[in-house]
Amino acid sequence: MTAPIANFNVLGVTVSAMNLTAATDAVLDAVRRRRKGYVCVTGVHGIIEAQDDPEFLRILNGAFLNTTDGMPLVWLARHYRADRDISRVYGPDLMLAVFAAAEHEPVTHFFYGGVDGVAEQLKACLLQKFPDSNIVGTYCPPFRPLTVAEADELVVTVSGLKPDIIWVGLSTPKQERFMAEFLPRLDTTLMFGVGAAFDFHSGKVSQAPRWMQRHGLEWLHRLCSEPRRLWKRYLLNNPRFLYRITGQLLGLKKYPA
Repeated sequence: MTAPIANFNVLGVTVSAMNLTAATDAVLDAVRRRRKGYVCVTGVHGIIEAQDDPEFLRILNGAFLNTTDGMPLVWLARHYRADRDISRVYGPDLMLAVFAAAEHEPVTHFFYGGVDGVAEQLKACLLQKFPDSNIVGTYCPPFRPLTVAEADELVVTVSGLKPDIIWVGLSTPKQERFMAEFLPRLDTTLMFGVGAAFDFHSGKVSQAPRWMQRHGLEWLHRLCSEPRRLWKRYLLNNPRFLYRITGQLLGLKKYPA
């Protein structure tokens, strides 16, 4: 059994204070024990989305793990949990770490998300890196909520395959809502919302250089790469996060420990 998960609070969101190794160990332990849950990889964007949406806040706080996907959350974790070995648990890195750790175990994977063809390309790319992995299926959803018939079809498909892990490649908060809604209906153990990891690992979109990731500048690389889609997320949400987290750090607004 893995060590207990320590948490800290960011503007009302309970975040897991850990590192990539600890997160991977917790995931494999959950799979072996058949402990159902969903994993959110959370950064500034998700935290701010939760400020205006109590239901989304509830979804984040209901996660099995709610990892430090962005460096601002890592810095806050180190401030609040100085007793812990804490580093970034970034969605794309966590995906690779889980595949590497589970490659020679009887763990099965399923990909849900991405534009047409991306999930199949992701499967091909990951099987090149981890040839003994068992990826049992993929599903490319429409850019809208599933109809009743489509949802039923997904449930039947997953019931036939029984994947241990379903990787969900949608955007925040869409992927978190999907996991919270469908986890009780799907014959699986864990669901992961890994967002852009589908595009990164399939080669569709380039990742920021590691030095930018380490210094909390990945948002700038992504903004320059996709300005039309991401300008609002970064240019509006980042200042708002700084304002609110300053209030938390100064004790102007209290949240549970």
